[in-house]
Amino acid sequence: MLDIRFIEDNIELVKDITLRKGYDVNVDHLIEMVRSRRKYIFNLDNLRSERNRKSKEVSRLKRAGEDAGRIIEDVRRIGSDIKALEEKVGELENNIAEIAFKIPNIPHFSVPEGNDEDENLEIRRWGKPPEFDFKYRPHWEIGEMLGILDFKRASKIAGSMFAVYTGLGARLERALLNFFLDMNVKRGYKEIFCPYLVNRDSITGTGQLPHLEDDMYHLDNPDYFLIPTAEVSVTSLHKDETFSEEDLPIYHASYSACFRKEAGAHGRETRGLMRMHQFNKVELVKFTTQETSYDELEGLVSDAEALLQALELPYRVTKLCIGELSFAAAMCYDLEVWIPSEGRYREVSSCSNFEEFQARRLRIRYKPKGGRQSKFVHTLNGSGLALSRTLLAILENFQQEDGSVILPKALVPYMDGLKKIG
Repeated sequence: MLDIRFIEDNIELVKDITLRKGYDVNVDHLIEMVRSRRKYIFNLDNLRSERNRKSKEVSRLKRAGEDAGRIIEDVRRIGSDIKALEEKVGELENNIAEIAFKIPNIPHFSVPEGNDEDENLEIRRWGKPPEFDFKYRPHWEIGEMLGILDFKRASKIAGSMFAVYTGLGARLERALLNFFLDMNVKRGYKEIFCPYLVNRDSITGTGQLPHLEDDMYHLDNPDYFLIPTAEVSVTSLHKDETFSEEDLPIYHASYSACFRKEAGAHGRETRGLMRMHQFNKVELVKFTTQETSYDELEGLVSDAEALLQALELPYRVTKLCIGELSFAAAMCYDLEVWIPSEGRYREVSSCSNFEEFQARRLRIRYKPKGGRQSKFVHTLNGSGLALSRTLLAILENFQQEDGSVILPKALVPYMDGLKKIG
């Protein structure tokens, strides 16, 4: 959520960014309500002052044994006027919040111009895509041939865009999970395991609501949501808290299953593991001071890159343009792993700085050194990493002509010494 004063001082910028990020919000109406609220507050303050003055006059008259009836009636009338104005202010505040929560974050000044993924800025590449001297296969064929992925039975029990991992497939998924957590804990993250169900305030606080409600699984009673990412639960873990500056930065790493309806995705990328209704992921979340958050973002990207490098997977890093930024992000880097069957790089981690956008919605603050007024923390998060896309990249990049798959050296200890599947 943006500071209302910032919106009022930067109306045209906010309107422009809101449209360029793809959202339709009546910013002018918001400002009208903000200014009306300010007038009502001014009138309320005057009425409260008048009521206090007249109440003191009533006390003086009673002490003097004089008639205070007329002034008592004035106090009652003023009280009724105050109540009516307070109701109007409360209604305005609810309406202001409803619209303000629909306005996306403002991009950092260094974010590239652009409207779609073709205008993202490539920062660097690591590793070389494999060159095969045989007809290579997509991961779903490899998985089915090796008996480690079963999409047919997954469809039977749940429908399309689900997978069953069997035998060494399930073991490889677990090996990746443990490897990611171990690596991130060694790099200074505290391991966290949070609920998969969260309340509306939590998922609104991180910016998924109100605009992504159709893409999430929702329980009506109680009003809970299955998390689309552990970002929601781990960031919300500290809502309504105030840290001291000495407590920061805070690093959390959390495994979770992730649940997404992928509304509108039917018919595209629905085969295999690329786009799933349920998948596993390790999420990295940071809470930092305002002054250090962009250095921390670079560190977050480096932490995610270290995982891909350890797995020997070729990848590239891109900085997203304005039109590709998420609702809540001020800046985002995507780490994209090479997918041979598609002949292109595909996102396996997004590392974002939300600045104070999420913290303002979740009311997470810190007290700077010297006892100055508290500030909102900056929140960051990134995948470290998405397991299903990492697993499919391993199957495709390390496949052999005979249908087997060589495992990255870093995973061999997690597979009890197994170096190859098949």
